[in-house]
Amino acid sequence: MPEPTEPPTAPPYVRIAAELSRRITDRELAPGDKVPSTRQVAQEFGVALATATKALDVLRAEGLVITRPRSGTVVAPRRGKAGEPAAELTRERVLAEATAMADAEGLEAVSMRAVAGRCGVAPMSLYRFVEDKDDLVTAMADAVYGSAVFEREPNAPWRSQVEALCRELWRLHRAHPWLGRTQPLTRPLPLPSVIRLGDRLLGALEGLGLPPKLHFDVHVLLFSHIVGLAANFEAEDVAVSETGLSSEEWTDLHYQPRMGDDAFMAEHPHFAKLFGHFGSLPDGYDLDLEGLFEMGLSLLLNGVEMMARRNGEV
Repeated sequence: MPEPTEPPTAPPYVRIAAELSRRITDRELAPGDKVPSTRQVAQEFGVALATATKALDVLRAEGLVITRPRSGTVVAPRRGKAGEPAAELTRERVLAEATAMADAEGLEAVSMRAVAGRCGVAPMSLYRFVEDKDDLVTAMADAVYGSAVFEREPNAPWRSQVEALCRELWRLHRAHPWLGRTQPLTRPLPLPSVIRLGDRLLGALEGLGLPPKLHFDVHVLLFSHIVGLAANFEAEDVAVSETGLSSEEWTDLHYQPRMGDDAFMAEHPHFAKLFGHFGSLPDGYDLDLEGLFEMGLSLLLNGVEMMARRNGEV
């Protein structure tokens, strides 16, 4: 067992975390390098898996390592080279570090302590810029939404304006999968950047001449379509990390035996028409979230346009 850098009286997980931290500091493990797995740590240090897990949790909390979907746990990027003065701590830097952590690991990984570790400062330093984690997450979301253009050309057809705004919102949620969790449909945060987007989307829909409540309902429905569908990217990343299986592999494992079961197919004739021995989808079904976004957007706008025509406005 390697010589720990913490006193022998410290709990085993603390001593292990200190040793791994030393390796990162001494660049035995460089930024981007894979960190030993829980099982490898347990074997190397002769401890239980639970102890190894706690040691790695300490490194995550200190911002020394991050868990990336499909890549595992790696050493976090360093900010600045050895010997260089630390970058000035600003609100923008705090939000950028926290956002990078959320993008890589999800909101659960974001804590005041972990973000402080990424910035190379004491956790108390962050309280100059945010009140607590909730305030931090709110500020992160507003900054991300504020980074988008969300411009519209008032003289362009209403549909092209709406499509442009929706595609920009989709791009934003794809790049930051955690973002939708900050904006539940029933309790959206009154973020300045989100209100700005909503106002522009309402303006793009204005040419349809819909009744006021329907006008607002449509803008909510479009937002919900994008946020709800994009949430599946984060859920899939979590599932891949937990199971080690892609969505295609997981689906094949759980559904192929059913699709090949004659008794099951006999009980479900409409599935059989699609996926049975002589079904119309013999190669199965591949879920395409990008395609579903575009199809859903088109169906929604077609329906809205039809409603407006019935009202004689378009």
